[in-house]
Amino acid sequence: MRRLLASAFLVALIGGSFAAISLASVPAPSPGRANSLSTLVLDRDGRLLRPFAAADGAWRLPVARSDVDPRFLKLLLAYEDKRFFAHRGVDPIAVLRAAGQAVRAGGGVSGGSTLTMQVVRLLTPDRSRNLARKWREAGAALALERALGKEGVLDLYLRLAPYGGNLEGVRAASLAFFGKEPARLSTAEAALLVAIPQSPEARRPDRDRAASRKARDRVLARLAEAGAISSAEADHAREEPVPDGRRPFPTLAAHAAEDAARRAGAGGVMRLTIRRDLQRELEALARDRARALGPGLSVAILAVEHATGAIEASVGSADYFDASRAGGLDQTRAVRSPGSALKPFIYALAFENGIAAPETLIEDRPVRFGDYAPRNFDQAFHGTVSAGQALALSLNIPAVALLDAVGPARFVARLKGAGAGVFLPAGEAPGLAVALGGVGVRLIDLATLYAGLARGGGAVPLTDDPMALSEPSAPGRRLADPIAARQVADALLKSPPPEAALGGRLAFKTGTSYGYRDAWAVGFDGRRVIAVWAGRPDGASSAGLVGREAAAPILFDAFARTGEPLLALPPMPEAAPLTLAELPAPLQRFRANGAPPPVLGARETAPLAVAYPPDGARVEIEEGAELALKAAGGVSPFRWLVDGRPLPPDRRREAFWPVAGAGFSRVTVMDATGATASASIRLERGS
Repeated sequence: MRRLLASAFLVALIGGSFAAISLASVPAPSPGRANSLSTLVLDRDGRLLRPFAAADGAWRLPVARSDVDPRFLKLLLAYEDKRFFAHRGVDPIAVLRAAGQAVRAGGGVSGGSTLTMQVVRLLTPDRSRNLARKWREAGAALALERALGKEGVLDLYLRLAPYGGNLEGVRAASLAFFGKEPARLSTAEAALLVAIPQSPEARRPDRDRAASRKARDRVLARLAEAGAISSAEADHAREEPVPDGRRPFPTLAAHAAEDAARRAGAGGVMRLTIRRDLQRELEALARDRARALGPGLSVAILAVEHATGAIEASVGSADYFDASRAGGLDQTRAVRSPGSALKPFIYALAFENGIAAPETLIEDRPVRFGDYAPRNFDQAFHGTVSAGQALALSLNIPAVALLDAVGPARFVARLKGAGAGVFLPAGEAPGLAVALGGVGVRLIDLATLYAGLARGGGAVPLTDDPMALSEPSAPGRRLADPIAARQVADALLKSPPPEAALGGRLAFKTGTSYGYRDAWAVGFDGRRVIAVWAGRPDGASSAGLVGREAAAPILFDAFARTGEPLLALPPMPEAAPLTLAELPAPLQRFRANGAPPPVLGARETAPLAVAYPPDGARVEIEEGAELALKAAGGVSPFRWLVDGRPLPPDRRREAFWPVAGAGFSRVTVMDATGATASASIRLERGS
């Protein structure tokens, strides 16, 4: 026996020398499909929203050691390759042990393959079982470790280990079998993920739970025998049930994720501004409310951080997989009639241009505008109300009268200039019906407009791309001046809330399109805007589908599900709004069709305009200085207002304004005919 062992040692020494020379010439295998990864869409915190299969159809998610529970790595190495960090790709001790066992047993008992050699097999298409292949495999393992190091080899195993079907890698398996990332695994879960790759098709828990359990328990027994885990831990892990099937991968923000995946490209990773927890809550809300509304109806919701334009949640339909509700269609991008949802922006433009103020009295009585005779939704008339009340109550006739004074074309141009899509039939000019929904918009357009209103009149583009966010202090595209925007917000705070909801804390507006096809509700606090649409995806009518009853409750529930209390709007730029008695006479009562009262002896003159400072100007001021104001055109006497508050009535073409400080302001001049002109300026402290 001693002579036999000595001879074997000499042969091994000589053979080892030749082996080292030949193995050193074997190149490392190409990473191949290891680089063909699933496309991932993540939320703003890097959490998975939705993965997409790799180009070859496999679920092969990027994963590294830092993404995996250390318990799994410990069990994997203890079971598969306990000398992993001691050898260089081939373990001579394991080879000799396997050879000795084979000689004693008269055949193969245990393999001498290392984890690195297993990775080589996963990277190469050759599946033959002979000595030549083993030799090439050993050389490739040595080369792979020289090229990637231990950490790189381990990362490849975590990414490529087979788990049956089209599942590859520990991350895909953990999501499919346990419904969670592999960062936190129980001992039983880790042992199952160690066991399956040895015979993935036979040990898949979605095909044979008994075989799965048997393989897992065998791993636990060997690990306990080797001292990698305690016997008590192994016994406790055996009591844990094996998964009974394969779970679906996450599909949060499904429509937004599809768009993001196209931008990311095959195998890319795209991070969005979406908050995963809020997205999940609002998807559940949309699904539940759509079912309560009735068959065929759907719900879409957008939540936006209005300071930056970041989309925090995007629910394109009530249920992405519900074909009966056309769940695959993204309703946040569908063009539909907004009903009354655009009214606040009519009032903002009217307030900005001195046509009316929140306390201006306006008539809600039957009136005709040519062939157009609007009526209120409730078919009733409220008589004389203030403009603010008319907006809060969503009265139709005052809104149409103000749009007539503002000009429909000018109004639509302002909305488009703020970045919103406004859709009219080809060749058709905007008309007064725009006030009541005679135009097409998308849910994302309404969210853009209301976000501009919430941030003081400067609208910024909405985006789910963190790299494209606007700075919170950026002025944005002009929607309304800050005073007008805040006056409208205050009126919307007085909108009657839905049943069982508290009012006065959320500025919101509802809308119902003609024929009960679309129900809308959009609201904002000091932090975010949420926009809601409910209706049939095919645009068909739904009896009783009204914004205040169908969409408004969803809006209030959506704010409740954010997990944050409503944040108050910032204070008004001025200490207190003007009362009716404090308004100049022409602003105390609005005249329908914008007709000013006649002025005896007035002669035709140039249109009234603010000559200085011009609209959009930046003016440097000194502490305690007065700014000269000058009007051009119009008929004297004149009245000057700054941010809606009148200056002392000197009634001249020129006036002086004692400036309080830096910031945005609106200067308005009104002449004897009731005509007004305004200029929005920015005051800056002199250097």
